Amino acid sequence: MTLLSGISNSGIAASAGSRNARAVGLWLLVIAGLVFALVVVGGATRLTQSGLSMVDWRPITGVVPPLTGEQWAEEFDAYRQYPEYKLVNRGMSLDEFKAIFWWEYAHRLLGRLVGIAFAVPLIVFLVRGMVPPGLAPRLVGLFLLGGAQGLLGWYMVQSGLVSEPDVSQYRLTAHLTLALIIFAALIWTALDLLRHARPGAGAGLRRFAYATVGLIFLQIMMGGLVAGLDAGRAYNTWPLMAGALVPPGLFEITPWWLNLFESTLTVQFNHRVGAYVLTFASIGAVVWSVRTQAGASTQRAALMLLVAMVLQMLIGVLTLIYEVPVSLGVLHQAMGALVLAAGVNFAHRARGRR
Repeated sequence: MTLLSGISNSGIAASAGSRNARAVGLWLLVIAGLVFALVVVGGATRLTQSGLSMVDWRPITGVVPPLTGEQWAEEFDAYRQYPEYKLVNRGMSLDEFKAIFWWEYAHRLLGRLVGIAFAVPLIVFLVRGMVPPGLAPRLVGLFLLGGAQGLLGWYMVQSGLVSEPDVSQYRLTAHLTLALIIFAALIWTALDLLRHARPGAGAGLRRFAYATVGLIFLQIMMGGLVAGLDAGRAYNTWPLMAGALVPPGLFEITPWWLNLFESTLTVQFNHRVGAYVLTFASIGAVVWSVRTQAGASTQRAALMLLVAMVLQMLIGVLTLIYEVPVSLGVLHQAMGALVLAAGVNFAHRARGRR
């Protein structure tokens, strides 16, 4: 009887642990969805030239937007003291200012909402003992990374408030990359909690999957440099670039390595090459997973990655040819995040679940 009671209690505990893990995993997927929305709104904010409309950072009081005519006048007057108004938008009306202000305000407000949506349930889960053993430090670390992302966003904005109305491409790239590191970590952790135990693929395919995710991050960083340099509005032909597959003048800046970060031509060329490499890597993922009989779920994950990458390539080409309209530019950034999600899913499937 005692033995049966022990088995019963063990089963109940395991069932409760499974429910808790599922609850935490689903919550993390919701947060990942909010981070995705934040990345999309951030892209729209950049493409509508709205990112420098709020010239100070008030993490608490900044939640409340201007509500009266006097408050709007004060906000607009503050904006007029900075380079973007003086060099780009001189003569802008108050209504035109409001149009760009609301984009940046929405981006910052959404960032705060993500923080609250993460912090409050995390505290509840911790207090109620629902966080699986060993996971609490990772969750706290993700929260701290989110706070660092907010600070990094203001650090980026500051670079456009000094002498030129353009943010640093280095800071913009860091801001975008950190957001998507958090996004990927949320998805990976959620999958750890939601998936049942199963063997992974062979060691070679696992390493290939991890390398593919690394390539996706590298491509995201190159995309950040393209955005920061406004390089997407130059050389708007495809597949040729400046009339050639490999355009002349790729490394004209001295020292040569500065071209990788500061040459419009080289940065856009590298981003194109990165897209080709990732497309072939995605094809390789499908072929490898099928030939090694990696399992139906791993094969489906590889196919999802390939489909996402092909769509992203097509959107990227259209965005380039039409000189980065806001709609296509935002779609391209959103699809980039979905390619990363597909890559993380493929790598997680290839790794297996203990």
